Amino acid sequence: MATLRPGEMGGSENYARSLAAALARHGTMQYVCLVPEDAPDAAGGLPALPVRGLRGSAARRLVGLAAAAAHGRSLRHALPGVRAAHYPFTVPVPPLGVPAAVTLHDLLHRDLPHARSSALRAFRRLAYDRPARRAPLVIVPSGFVRERAVELLGVPATRVRVVHHGIDHERFRPEPGPREPFILYPAHAWPHKNHARLLAAFALVRKERPELRLVLTGGGHEAPRFPEGVVSLGLVSGEELASLYSRAAALVFPSLHEGFGLPPLEAMACGCPVACSNATSLPETCGDAAVYFDPRSPQDIAAGVLLALGEADRLRPLGLERARGFTWQRSARAHEEAYRWLVDGR
Repeated sequence: MATLRPGEMGGSENYARSLAAALARHGTMQYVCLVPEDAPDAAGGLPALPVRGLRGSAARRLVGLAAAAAHGRSLRHALPGVRAAHYPFTVPVPPLGVPAAVTLHDLLHRDLPHARSSALRAFRRLAYDRPARRAPLVIVPSGFVRERAVELLGVPATRVRVVHHGIDHERFRPEPGPREPFILYPAHAWPHKNHARLLAAFALVRKERPELRLVLTGGGHEAPRFPEGVVSLGLVSGEELASLYSRAAALVFPSLHEGFGLPPLEAMACGCPVACSNATSLPETCGDAAVYFDPRSPQDIAAGVLLALGEADRLRPLGLERARGFTWQRSARAHEEAYRWLVDGR
């Protein structure tokens, strides 16, 4: 977890922190978690060793790779008993000279290159693509990412293992109380999150349901002046997000590209109806418990939202049942199977 940049990595940060906490509670192997010096809590209860991470812009991180490699050589002496390593943010830093798994969260930089800067695309090609090609084991969150890794990177399918993410069911659960007249979209304002089309779609929804508001959470929403009925809450805590899921009339999730897509499942776990993009991994994640729409069509997004609102009573039990199948304990168990495969010599 040495390459964690706290607060900047969205769902992949949630994955790494939640996995570490689940391994601390349910794991059966011995672990040491390498954490950045500015995120000592990231180990989630596992024994932690602070290390220098990769911070700053993509260009600065590219320069930092060489220094991180040198730091890895010194760490090998401090960790003489380590037999395998797992890099949950793909970048194999610091290198420890043992069999290693990398988690490849998505291939957004190849599928939607315009959604990332040229510097970040260059960083990902060096620090994500090459390690994924070379690692003895690549862990991915969905069958969709597995297919893309095989097709776009040439990773042999036998070296790619699908392990779904989990949900924090202690936090995300149904709460009593009425639903309120707003739809929710929790997402950073990155290009692939598709906010512009959502705003166009919401204007259409308001013609049918003028009482509705659109509530946005996540970073990057400061600059625009939003249309009437749209509000941004910025970054919110996990507890605040759970409260929003439990009060919202529906979740709308128009993302163009997801390696897994955790918010729809979190919303389902809170009894919130979901209208969701039909792109990439999202149908695999949400199954038959969501209404799907074409995320490139504002008209289709609006129709999906209105249908989810109209079918809320049908969607809620389907969503609760779907969400129950995703737990961090189950995910931690699957990760341990992967680690044993590495330790035992494949």
